[in-house]
Amino acid sequence: MTERESWQVSGAAAEVYERCFVPAIFGQWAPRVVDAAGVSSADRVLDVGCGTGILARAAADRVAAEAQVTGLDVNEGMLAVARRIRPGVGWRQGDAAALPFPDDSFDVVMSQFALMFFPDRVAALREMRRVLKPDGRLAVAVWGPLERATGYVVLTGIAERRCGRAAADVLTAPFVLGDHDALVGVFHAAGIGDVSVELRPGTVSFPAVDVFVETEVRGSPLETLLDEEGYEGLLAEARDALRPFCADDGRVTMPLDAYVVTARGQAAIVR
Repeated sequence: MTERESWQVSGAAAEVYERCFVPAIFGQWAPRVVDAAGVSSADRVLDVGCGTGILARAAADRVAAEAQVTGLDVNEGMLAVARRIRPGVGWRQGDAAALPFPDDSFDVVMSQFALMFFPDRVAALREMRRVLKPDGRLAVAVWGPLERATGYVVLTGIAERRCGRAAADVLTAPFVLGDHDALVGVFHAAGIGDVSVELRPGTVSFPAVDVFVETEVRGSPLETLLDEEGYEGLLAEARDALRPFCADDGRVTMPLDAYVVTARGQAAIVR
């Protein structure tokens, strides 16, 4: 199955992604990844697996002209939202494992919380390296160890007890590259050596536990594994278990750390 066949969401789901997940999780990381990549005004920048475009938008704020930034995603629903929000950026549909660009096209190639979901991660990284200029910079963010994401550990345990292993697998899938050595191994397998890997602290924050649970369930395949009774039971248990993470106003904020991997052009090639 190709990447394009395996992951498509509706326009409505993409709007939910932008409205809920971006402010709660992804927005805080975009400027940090752009900083790690050293984006400057003259750079041509590619964001691979751009989703609704938060990382590409952060890069567009740093360069001289928005057209210097390209965002690529397999999903047209995501790209439709991205085009609406920032029409001046170049948005392209395409497969991360077969990037539709010539060799040495970009000064900076970035990817934020997408590598984990690519069907062929090694091929995607090889393609990122191929389109990067010899003196270019690569920056890739993935989620860190699951055990550091304590709120998700709690929710995963509840989901597994109530719905079985398949439900737990949905929630743990984003953390598949959370092992440092395994992560470095993927880059080396793609011919990218001399990488810098830094585990950085972050958070996930929602207005309430109910909003967190609804977003995680309704915005993922977990919805198909829960009937209404199962959802209400999961929600009730989560309200109690996640109370230690709640502020007086009900806002729930939990740790969610990430690895930021950087490398530079020709110096990154494994010989």
